Amino acid sequence: MTRYDNDAERTFVALPPAQGRGFAQTWWGRAWLKALEDAAMDTAQVKTGRRLARAGAVGAVSVRPGRITAVVQDRDRTAHRADVLLERLSDAQWDRFVDMAIERSGHVAALLDRDMPPHLVEDAAAAGIDLLPGMGDLEPECDCGAWDHCGHTAALCYQVARLLDQDPFVLLLLRGRTESAVLDALQTHGSPPAEEAASRTEGVDAAEAYAAGQLLPPLPAPPGLREGPGAPPSLETEAAPPPGIDPAGLAFLAFLASRTAAEAHRLLAETLRSGHDRQAVGPEPTVAQDAVRLAAGDPGPAALDRLGEGSGRTREELAEAVHAWRLGGAAALYVLEEEWAVAGDTLARARAALESAWEEDERPSLRVRANRWTVVGAPHQLRLDREGRWWPYRREGGRWVPVGGATQDPATALASAALATGDEP
Repeated sequence: MTRYDNDAERTFVALPPAQGRGFAQTWWGRAWLKALEDAAMDTAQVKTGRRLARAGAVGAVSVRPGRITAVVQDRDRTAHRADVLLERLSDAQWDRFVDMAIERSGHVAALLDRDMPPHLVEDAAAAGIDLLPGMGDLEPECDCGAWDHCGHTAALCYQVARLLDQDPFVLLLLRGRTESAVLDALQTHGSPPAEEAASRTEGVDAAEAYAAGQLLPPLPAPPGLREGPGAPPSLETEAAPPPGIDPAGLAFLAFLASRTAAEAHRLLAETLRSGHDRQAVGPEPTVAQDAVRLAAGDPGPAALDRLGEGSGRTREELAEAVHAWRLGGAAALYVLEEEWAVAGDTLARARAALESAWEEDERPSLRVRANRWTVVGAPHQLRLDREGRWWPYRREGGRWVPVGGATQDPATALASAALATGDEP
């Protein structure tokens, strides 16, 4: 698909006509389009550009530092050269970007996987580096004579959004650095100076290694995994309980022991699985979260009452929390019970996702409060989590309840909420 013309330019062959409504599937592709749509003075020209791009009227796209170029054909086959300019990063900004990326190895791994996670962009912004364009940053030039974005430059931007979806290095090239230059800089900055490397002694002294081997015991063999968790001892007896002993409390302790054994078995199975050492360690659950996890195991009415009381929830609230937990674990529980103020880049990405999910005349009217978007005139709601995912909710008996798992696409989440209430999505 790609031809490298020289070290500082990439040329992409013309893409086929776009199928469906959405041009950008990734959040960074949608943010790119938002920069175009927010700054355009004439929205009719933006719509014309979207139609031209959808029809396959954009020719081969040339991407080089600070500029993208393509020939765009009108409906009457008249060809126009369209250019869109974006300010290149300075050498000092690139140095800060490389230093920032090296500090968090996940940034480099994400770029190599052709991904641009939100925290990479946020960390770059904190270092004074704006990777994604903002309002007014995409400067148009077209031989049709338009002084603002015309249908030709808008079509070029829509086509580039598809390229960005596939490879975020297209954005880095537009900002001034080729993929090879970025990776070389990461490798050079991440390596120790030559003098320091030369002064290091390779390996260890053989006598020291042999002596240590005599002192240290061999590593134990990994434990074997049983077919299932062990069963705690039974506390049931025909004898009457002594004074001061609560039988219901003992039954609850037996339930906790059983769940602990099941959780230990699950953790051991994950530990013995291949590749476990490369998995990230998740945060420890809070007491309130763990109470919901236990309640999701159907412990019985008495235990549910104890878990609800211990976590500060009524039986109805605990049932809702258990339902959310079964849909998505701790993340779904947090979205159910907590509100958080969406601001900065996260808010911009959320609005870009909402605006690009529907055509303008099909977009539902949404009322916003914190991370919750409620459809005006309908019992449907979208809730945004801190990972940028959307959760569908519906109103039942005066309360909002989750009705499905998370998705990156707000239109899909809203369709789930509508289907759950029997409405047309």
